[in-house]
Amino acid sequence: MDSNDEIIYDSEGYIKIYKSGRAERFHGLEFVPPSSDPVTGVSSKDANVVSGVTARLYMPKIDFNKKLPILVHFHGGAFCMGSSFDPLAHNYINSLVARANVIAVSVNYRLAPENYLPAAYEDSYAALDWVLSHKNDGPEPWLTDHGDFTQVYTSGESAGANIAHHVAMYGGSKLCGAVLIHPYFLSSKKVESDGFNPALAEKLVQLWKIVCPSTIGLDDPWINPLAADAPPLATLGCKRVLILVGGADTLRDRGRAYYEKLKEGKWKGEVKYWEAPGEGHGFYVFKPKSELSEEQDKIIADFVNKM
Repeated sequence: MDSNDEIIYDSEGYIKIYKSGRAERFHGLEFVPPSSDPVTGVSSKDANVVSGVTARLYMPKIDFNKKLPILVHFHGGAFCMGSSFDPLAHNYINSLVARANVIAVSVNYRLAPENYLPAAYEDSYAALDWVLSHKNDGPEPWLTDHGDFTQVYTSGESAGANIAHHVAMYGGSKLCGAVLIHPYFLSSKKVESDGFNPALAEKLVQLWKIVCPSTIGLDDPWINPLAADAPPLATLGCKRVLILVGGADTLRDRGRAYYEKLKEGKWKGEVKYWEAPGEGHGFYVFKPKSELSEEQDKIIADFVNKM
């Protein structure tokens, strides 16, 4: 066997990654087309953001002249799986847009290992710039005609929440806030929630080193926003942040530490925290109709509509 074809990461049923940089994916491959959803009234369409980067836009059913908050959203998948166009991502954002009455731009950033980090961050910065370029004029009338550019939020799930943090740091005062759902953060410091699923915790560490081979380790600012060398959270330009975690998620305490740092540090904005008791990572995607999933959606909706 060619040594470059050696499997270096195997998550059964999800992805195999080879030493050569090749990946075999078994999850999140189905493409669901944009549509006008008869149940929620939400319409969606796809757009080219910049070369190689696309996005799916979502618009709720609204009065013609109404201005709405804008969510620039990043899907999860550990930087190497998923897309803005797979059924889970599409159905989740469709439902959230209906409940929150916002415009969403779900960014389809490049995945590792074909495109190692920081490619996903670069794509996401470009997507934010593209959205903000519509403040006065632009090719997408949903944004120019109905977007409220005083209420632009970055949001994301898991790896997408990690990206949302970095986009919020990049966007500065141009953003109103950030919504981080089950953020994929790590550090060299062990925490209690590592023990919820030690095998998964170790896989997350292993996977990080694969998707970002140039990393300096678990205290790399890309994966640990509280690292000594990370830009201080006090420099976060937006004024509102919401962190949501699962009470049984192995990543729970990383998200909680981020919240505590914002709350107790020099950053002067408004920070909120919500924990879904007994729930694991990404529970709301797999159980969208559960009581806690609907409660989480309501918390996000209330947050982005409060000014």
